Amino acid sequence: MTLQASGLFSLLFPVLCLSAFSASAAPPEFRAADWAVLHSPRNDQRHVSSRGIVQTMLEDIRPACEFSPDMVPEAFPAWQAKLREAMKKLMKFPPHAHLPAPVLVETAQREHYRAEKWEAYPFPGAAVPFLVLIPDAASAENPVPVVFCIPGSNQTKEELAAETSTGLSQPPVEQPGSNAMAYHYVKQGWAAVVVDNAGTGEEGDAERAAGRSSHDYENLARFLLEMDWSWLGYTSYTDQCILDWVKTRPWVQKNRIILSGFSLGTEPMMVLGILNPDIFAFVYNDFLCRTLERAKVMTMPDNRGVRSAPNSIRHLIPGFWQQFDFPDIVAALAPRPVICTEGGLDRDFKLISSAYRIAGAAENFQYRHQPKFADAAQRWQGARLPSGLDRNAFFRLANVDTRNHFFKKDLVIPWIKSLLNQEHK
Repeated sequence: MTLQASGLFSLLFPVLCLSAFSASAAPPEFRAADWAVLHSPRNDQRHVSSRGIVQTMLEDIRPACEFSPDMVPEAFPAWQAKLREAMKKLMKFPPHAHLPAPVLVETAQREHYRAEKWEAYPFPGAAVPFLVLIPDAASAENPVPVVFCIPGSNQTKEELAAETSTGLSQPPVEQPGSNAMAYHYVKQGWAAVVVDNAGTGEEGDAERAAGRSSHDYENLARFLLEMDWSWLGYTSYTDQCILDWVKTRPWVQKNRIILSGFSLGTEPMMVLGILNPDIFAFVYNDFLCRTLERAKVMTMPDNRGVRSAPNSIRHLIPGFWQQFDFPDIVAALAPRPVICTEGGLDRDFKLISSAYRIAGAAENFQYRHQPKFADAAQRWQGARLPSGLDRNAFFRLANVDTRNHFFKKDLVIPWIKSLLNQEHK
């Protein structure tokens, strides 16, 4: 989605640690100069700068599906339905009721689970590969929970599944790292389905043939925008086609399907969560922020006088800001369980928590801050971020620790276990 809040670490540059400051006041360097381009030097307050003109337009945007903590419980379902309809219109999924069934391409036995490679066919002429990890104990007689795993920027499904190549004939990774989320899930006895993001891994383009890291986002996103679509709409649509198939598998516990998104993958995860009310729970493994606010405040020019873009073209969805922002989307997932693992602004977490209270499930929303920001005194606590920030300053105020960005299995797996155990009590 503009998307900038989650999955937004593909744009991260090494962040220089700024000196600590009071959580209740803006740092002096942000007060010293007004770089926000919001205030015209003219007496009539008009702008000559086109950027300044557009910046004032941003200030006037009020999302139609913005969540209000003052909402009465009786109004909550209607608000969720309104947001879901807005999401459907923005994502522009083509009809997909009569697609060819996915085909099994390859299978290999691993220790205590089976790895399968499948192909889905969401468009004429398209073959979209994905991986399925199935515990040995799973069967039609013993269905298991399944976690639908969506990678971050430049990650591949193979990395998440601890596979060493796109084929399954090679042995898996001997000592998988933290980001092998699907592998860590299947070792718990849960099935895992793993997709690539559009333009990444096997879905990459010429750079894959040239032996380079395989990811082609920018041109792909541009062409989709020219076609009145978006990168996120395309990616979420192909994921939806695979998710529809997952729901039909006999070894799947149908009421225990969990979506797990890492970084960029949190964006299609949110889309699928809104469009699929039958999803059980959500793992939001990234920081959370308001993407419209990010665009409003990241206005500090560099030494060439150029202001940075809040995010890349692949995050752009025409009309998104007019409808909602990331905290609104997460709030609309209530009362279904959500865990956010890498922090953000307490202000936004309080907003989402109020939605869960309204939905009668306050305990179903959990969030954790990065260790660097575990102390509330180190976190920004204002109602609105100050204008005139560059990228590093924005991440500092939004409580983002880029060096600690990875799949938080030690938080997520116990959380999922606790959810599943509650059902057996």
